[in-house]
Amino acid sequence: MGSPAIRDSTVLVTGGAGFIGSHLVEALDPHNDVRVLDNFSSGDRAHVPDSATVIEGDIGDPIALQRAADGVDIIFHHAALVSVAQSVDAPRRSNRTNLDASLLVLEQARREDARVVVASSAAVYGHPDELPVSETTSRDPTSPYGVQKLALDQYTRLYADLYGLETVALRYFNVYGPRQQGPYSGVISTFLEQARSDEPITIEGDGKQTRDFVHVSDVVQANIQAGTTAAIGAAYNVGTGERTSIRELAETIREATDSSSPIVHRDSRPGDIRHSGADVSRAKHELGFDARVGLESGVRALVDGTELTPRIV
Repeated sequence: MGSPAIRDSTVLVTGGAGFIGSHLVEALDPHNDVRVLDNFSSGDRAHVPDSATVIEGDIGDPIALQRAADGVDIIFHHAALVSVAQSVDAPRRSNRTNLDASLLVLEQARREDARVVVASSAAVYGHPDELPVSETTSRDPTSPYGVQKLALDQYTRLYADLYGLETVALRYFNVYGPRQQGPYSGVISTFLEQARSDEPITIEGDGKQTRDFVHVSDVVQANIQAGTTAAIGAAYNVGTGERTSIRELAETIREATDSSSPIVHRDSRPGDIRHSGADVSRAKHELGFDARVGLESGVRALVDGTELTPRIV
């Protein structure tokens, strides 16, 4: 099932020069008037198509936000401080971006009567008490980042109930793909860098912990479906429904890169979640979402430098 296309709309992507945001902008740009609001603290202007309108500014700046959102039909909200570690070190700073500024986005959407699709996170669940994790699993975040995403997730759905705003929250599991960079870019990009340099692939802990790795092209598909669905005012898991151990991931990357890197272990991170995997049945049933990129083919595409495009019809 392909994603229903968004066409002839005025769309704002906050954080549109970042990892996920830039891929979404690329998919939307050919058939829409696309605007990007980004402060370029981590995003790269080179990842934004020339035909998109770029407003350089912070989502916490009401004037920049108003300028970017004036007359829009849909807002895809991806601007955030995504580092769990940074949220632990500086919770108030993280909160200003991830929650306070996000409320400005929701308020601006009310003024514009624009649909809002918000990037939430599997971090809202904390240590899940069931697997796979469904949207009704208990939510007990273990970091300020997770608390902030949970609050935003709840605000997003409340705005639908209280104000009649068309909103959808997408709870991303472990997203990977091209353009993922920086010190907090994720285990796949870290392992790839180590393997390509024939350095030890370093696993924190015993490697038996599991994650649900979802390719960014599938995440773009979920966003576009959320931008058109009638099933608003809800939250949806975005993953593959498959769990992979970190040890299996390291071996897959070593094989794909034909690397001679040894796989080594060091102490696990305090508070690290042991297992995580998405139940995607709600997203499949209500959004028509179905992840198409398996981990092995997704890693191979990264190694080969192949761009995978979302299914859009």
